[in-house]
Amino acid sequence: MANVLDLRRRIRSVKSTRQITRAMKMVSAAKLRRAQDRALAARPYAQRIASVLASLKRRIEVLDPETGNLRHPLFAVRPEKRILLVIISGDKGFAGAFNTNILKASHQFLALCEDKEVDIEAIGRKARDQMRRRYGVATHDVVQSENPADGSPLTHHVRRRKSRIEVVGDHPGLLEKLNHRVVRELAEEIIRRYTHAEIDACYVVYNEFKSVIQQRVVTERLLPLIEPGSHVIVGATEQTAEERQYAATVAAEAGISPFAEDTSEADEEAARFGTSDVDYIYEQPATELLNGLLPSYVAAMLFHSLAESVAAEHAARMTAMDAATNNASEMIDSLTLYMNRVRQAAITKEIIEIVSGAAAL
Repeated sequence: MANVLDLRRRIRSVKSTRQITRAMKMVSAAKLRRAQDRALAARPYAQRIASVLASLKRRIEVLDPETGNLRHPLFAVRPEKRILLVIISGDKGFAGAFNTNILKASHQFLALCEDKEVDIEAIGRKARDQMRRRYGVATHDVVQSENPADGSPLTHHVRRRKSRIEVVGDHPGLLEKLNHRVVRELAEEIIRRYTHAEIDACYVVYNEFKSVIQQRVVTERLLPLIEPGSHVIVGATEQTAEERQYAATVAAEAGISPFAEDTSEADEEAARFGTSDVDYIYEQPATELLNGLLPSYVAAMLFHSLAESVAAEHAARMTAMDAATNNASEMIDSLTLYMNRVRQAAITKEIIEIVSGAAAL
């Protein structure tokens, strides 16, 4: 049985842990407010681009009447033999089951791709570390050749696939400070691979965040584009009723609204713009408009997924740290009660020994 001194040390240790978890909860609540505002601010831009594309698609032919080909290769649908999977996880832990749910949804999707080659773009250290350990990293061989024009040496990096599933890229630190330029470069690389038929489809696994009590882990198809503005969800995991109720309680204590902001008016306005029968006059040809808007739309969708995942991570960490603080308080109460019993037993034992000694005299 532990003595009083050991119990006091343990109580002090748990109190220090409780101070840390309480501080982490407050920091996550402050970051959640900023991340939630950023995620909400990114939605109108993506909605407007989708509305412009919807309006443009209704007024021009997607197929070129002269060649019969699609005006933009992002609309081309091919049999899915090579897939790019973008996994958006967190860089840090202490967020409850946030990263576990993301990785679980990723493994479920990969289990459905038994006869397909899958390349993984890992955003976040948790996804990068686990996917590298489990599937390995793609390797490239350096091949030297001669330029036929002037005979100068050329260096090529040729992909050498070792397994069916490989990690082709990772972006640690991207979620700490979202930069639209970096996200645009990633989107352009995905578009380049799709237009050159290096991949046949692109899917994104992330945590969709609408409010503290409205979250779900989704697997969404990013490419090919079927209908701008529509979300093709191939898998989703909802929160349980207990998780939503507890998250609402924690959010109310932190001064955060647990409900999503009402954006129905903006959504209706964007929808009216995309379906309006007004005859617009476009200065640029249809091909130029599609070539300029579609990459921006893909980049906006990817940025939107990253912003919502960041907000969901802070919400999960705030909830987890609140649970850890409550558990620490319960442990302190339990240890204090046990320490008082041990001390009372020691005092009673000493009194009995004194009384027994006096009686023996």
